[in-house]
Amino acid sequence: MEKMTEAEWRAFVATGTRTGKLATVRADGRPHIAPIWFVLDGDDLLFNTGKGSVKGRNLQRDPRATLCADDDRPPFAFVLIEGEVTISEEPADLRLWAGRIGGRYMGADRAEEFGARNGVPGELLVRLHPTKVIASRGIAD
Repeated sequence: MEKMTEAEWRAFVATGTRTGKLATVRADGRPHIAPIWFVLDGDDLLFNTGKGSVKGRNLQRDPRATLCADDDRPPFAFVLIEGEVTISEEPADLRLWAGRIGGRYMGADRAEEFGARNGVPGELLVRLHPTKVIASRGIAD
């Protein structure tokens, strides 16, 4: 097993349509994990979620989160990103980033469609600011 460099883990999480598994903290302290679409913006990971969703409510109450992205093909790799989030409901930002996220996962030709669908009132733009990154590749080597 080898540690990834910063450049390697950034490329890993930004490549293709790899989804993230986002862990948040429920009000009673139990963990909650949900798959998400995301993009990198500088040092931050951005994603959308519904204001009333479990993860949306959790993050509004407690900004701590961890994202895991992995490659489940041998020799296997993963990136864990721990940090805290900031949340925006600014309409222009919501629509812009919802389009970029939709474009990553559904193709550039559908970016505007996903921006219009997910960049609306009731949605949150969440920015995860990393405080710790653990990234390894070649797990089975």
